[in-house]
Amino acid sequence: MNTSKVWYVTGASQGLGLVLVKRLLENGYCVAASSRDVHMLSQVVGLIDKNRFLPLAVDLNNLDCIDESIQKTLATFGRIDVVVNNAGYGMAGTLEETGEQDIRNIFNVNVLATMDVVKSVLPVMRSQKSGYIINIGSVAGFVGAPGWSVYSATKAAVAAFSEVIALDVKEFGIRVTVVEPSGFRTGFLSKNSLAYIESKLDGYKAVKDTQKRYMSNNGQQPGDPEKASEILIGLADKEDPPLHLYLGRDAFNRVSVKLAAMSTELESWKLTSISADYK
Repeated sequence: MNTSKVWYVTGASQGLGLVLVKRLLENGYCVAASSRDVHMLSQVVGLIDKNRFLPLAVDLNNLDCIDESIQKTLATFGRIDVVVNNAGYGMAGTLEETGEQDIRNIFNVNVLATMDVVKSVLPVMRSQKSGYIINIGSVAGFVGAPGWSVYSATKAAVAAFSEVIALDVKEFGIRVTVVEPSGFRTGFLSKNSLAYIESKLDGYKAVKDTQKRYMSNNGQQPGDPEKASEILIGLADKEDPPLHLYLGRDAFNRVSVKLAAMSTELESWKLTSISADYK
C-alpha cells in the first residue's frame, strides 16, 4: 500500500465513512475527514494526530464551505490523492407520500454535494496530473426495490455522473469509480441515516412488504464494512480500477439478473429500436 497518499472522505462520522477513516489512520495514511459535527467526528474516530488526521466541519450544501475544506486539506497535507464521496442517506416510502422538500433535500445531499466536492477538487487533481475519485452509490441505483424510488433516483444520478466525469477527466490522469454496495451493517437503516415514510394509503402492498422486510433486517445485513474499507483502500493502488464496483453477493446477483433481462429485452425490441431512424 502507498501510505503517502492523502485521502479526503465525506460523511466520516458514521457508517462506512467512519470505518474507512479509522482503517486508513491505522494503516498510516493522512486523512482529511468531513462531517457536520466536527466534535463528534473527533470523538468517534478516537485518534487526534494532527500530523495525519484533519477533522473538518463541512456543510455539504454550501460550495464555499466545501472549497474552504479543500484548501485547508492542501494547507495541511500539500495534496489530495483520493476523494471518497460517502456522505448521503436513504429514503423509503411511496412517492405520493413523500414531501417535495424532502425530495429536494435528499438530492442536495446525495447528488449535488457529490458533484460539488468533485468540482472543488478537480483543479487540484488536474494540477497534480493525478487523482482518484470514489463516489459511493448503491446497487439500488441500478436495481431498485419497491418503496425506494427517490433514493434509487439519487444513486442512479451518482452512477451516471461518475460514468461521464470519468470520460471528462481521463486525460488528466484522474480515475473514477462508483462503488455500489448492497446491504452492509453500517447503520444505514437507523433513524440517523434513513428517512422512513410509513405508508398510510390503501394498497401499495409491494412497498409495505418490502419496507417490513428491510427494516426487520437491520443489523443483520451480510455486508462487512471492514472488508469494504479494505477493498476501497486497495482500489486506490490499482492502475486501472473499475468504473463500477458492486459490493456484496446480493449486489452481484441482482445486477447479473437485471443485465440478463435487459439484454433479452434489448434484442427482442431491436427492430423497433432501429426503425426510428431515417431510411
